[in-house]
Amino acid sequence: MNETIKEHSWIPLIVVACASFIIALDATFMNVSISKVVVDLNTDVSTIQSIMSFYTLITAAFMLLSAKLQDIVGKKKLFLIGTALYGLGTFTAAISPNPTILFIGWSLIEGIAGALMMPATVSIISGTYHGEKRTVALAIVGVMGATAAAIGPLFGGIMTTFLSWRYGFACELIIVIFILILRNKIPDFAPTESRSDLDITGAIISFIGLVLLVQGILSLTKDFNTSIVIIIVALIALAIFAFYEIKRKRKGNIPLLDMNLFKDRNLRVGTLIMLLAYLAMGGALFAVSLFLQSVIQLNAFDTGLTTLPLTIGLLIFAVASPSLTGKIGHKKLMALGSIIAIIGCILLSTQFRLTTTMFDLMPGMFVLGAGLGFLMALSVDVALINIPKEGQNNASGITSTGQSLGESMGTAIIGIILILGVAGGISNAIDHYAPDHSGDAQFEQGVYNYFQKVGNINDIKENTTVATIVDSILQDAMAFVMNVTAILMGVVFILTLRLQDKKIQKQ
Repeated sequence: MNETIKEHSWIPLIVVACASFIIALDATFMNVSISKVVVDLNTDVSTIQSIMSFYTLITAAFMLLSAKLQDIVGKKKLFLIGTALYGLGTFTAAISPNPTILFIGWSLIEGIAGALMMPATVSIISGTYHGEKRTVALAIVGVMGATAAAIGPLFGGIMTTFLSWRYGFACELIIVIFILILRNKIPDFAPTESRSDLDITGAIISFIGLVLLVQGILSLTKDFNTSIVIIIVALIALAIFAFYEIKRKRKGNIPLLDMNLFKDRNLRVGTLIMLLAYLAMGGALFAVSLFLQSVIQLNAFDTGLTTLPLTIGLLIFAVASPSLTGKIGHKKLMALGSIIAIIGCILLSTQFRLTTTMFDLMPGMFVLGAGLGFLMALSVDVALINIPKEGQNNASGITSTGQSLGESMGTAIIGIILILGVAGGISNAIDHYAPDHSGDAQFEQGVYNYFQKVGNINDIKENTTVATIVDSILQDAMAFVMNVTAILMGVVFILTLRLQDKKIQKQ
C-alpha cells in the first residue's frame, strides 16, 4: 500500500503542504491585527509584538533538535505529534482571554509544534517522491509556505475587518483537523537511531546559539549596539557547537548535526538562497505594508489587497517552475528568477510618494513575486538534490533553519534600512528644498516629527515646504529599501552561478 502511495498518489503532498501553509501563515497574518488584539486583550503594542517575536524565536531555536528527533522518533510520528500540539496551541490562542494565555498558546506551544513539523515536511516529501515528482512536490511545499506568508496580511485583514483575529487561529485549527483525519495517507518511516544516540549537549549549545541569534536579529531596530553584541555571542556559540559536533563524530558518536553535510555545495548555496529570498520577501512586505498603512492610510484589508499581486506572481511562477526545470534546469531558472526580482525592485523603487495609490505598486509587486516564485519553489530541491538518503533528515533541518532565519531577519533588517534612509534623507531634503533652514536642528526635529506622524497627510499637505520635504524623504528612504533588496537579489544571482545543476530523471 505504501509503495502505491509513494509512486502514484499526491495525497501525502496535500497533507504535508497544508502544514507548511499554516506554519507560514501564523508568522504573518497577525501583523495587521495588532491594534485590535491590544484592545481585545487590554494590553499594549510592545507586549503583542514580543509575543509575535517569541513565536519566531522558539520555532527557530528547536529546529535542529527537531531534525534529529526524526531519526529517533520517526519523521511521520514526529510530524503528527507536532500537528496535534499545533492544534492545541492554535485552539488556546483562539480562546485566549489575556496576553499570557496567548503567549502560551501561540508563542510557546505553536512555536515548538512548528519546529517539530517544518523539517519533517521536507524530509517526508523527499522520502515519498523521487525524480521529477520530488521536484514538483518540494516546489509545491515551498510555494505553499511562501504564499501563506505573502497572503498573511490579506488574510489577517479580512479576519480583523469583517470577523475577529480569533477566527484566524480557528481556520488553522480546521486545517489541523484535516491533516489528522488524513494522517494514514502519509507513508510510514521507521526510526534509524535510538534515544541513547541523542546529543543532549549539542542540542543545548545549538538552542542557546539560535535563541541568541534570532533575539539579536529581532531587536536590531530597538537597541542596535546591544543587538550586535548578542549576535556576536550567538555566532561564537554556534561556532562552538560546530566544533563540538565535529569532535563528537570523530569519536564515533552520532552528532546532532553532521557537519560533513556542509561540504555539499548545493546544500550550502541553496540554503543561503532560501534565507535571502525569504528575507527579501519579508522585508519588502514589511516596508510596503508600513507605507500603505502610515502614508496612504489604507486599512488592513486594502493593505493586504495591495500586496496580493506579489502572492499571485509568486504562485504562478512557482507552480510553473518544476515543468521548466527539465528544459532549462534549476540553475538557469533560479538565476532568471533573481533577475526578474531585481526588475521588480527597480519598478517599485520609483513609486513611493505622498500621492501614490495602491494601483501604482501592484505591477512592481507582481514582478517581484514572480522572481521570488522561481527561487522559493526550487531552492529546497536544489539544496537536497545531492544529499544521500541517510542525511535527508539532517539536511531538512538545515534548510528549515535557513527559511526561519530569513523570515526573522526580513522585518528587522529592512526596519534598520528604513531608519537609516529617513535619518540620512532629512538633512539632504532640507538643504535642497528649504535652504534657509539648513543646520536648524529644531526645524529638522519638526520634520522628523511630521514624518513619524505622517498618518495625517492632510495636515502635512497644508504646509507646502514640509510636504515637499517629507515627500522627498519618502522617495529616498523607500527607494533605498528597494535598492538594498535588489542588491540582495544580485547576491542571489551570483550564488546561483555556484550551483551544480543536475538532470532530474523522470519517474
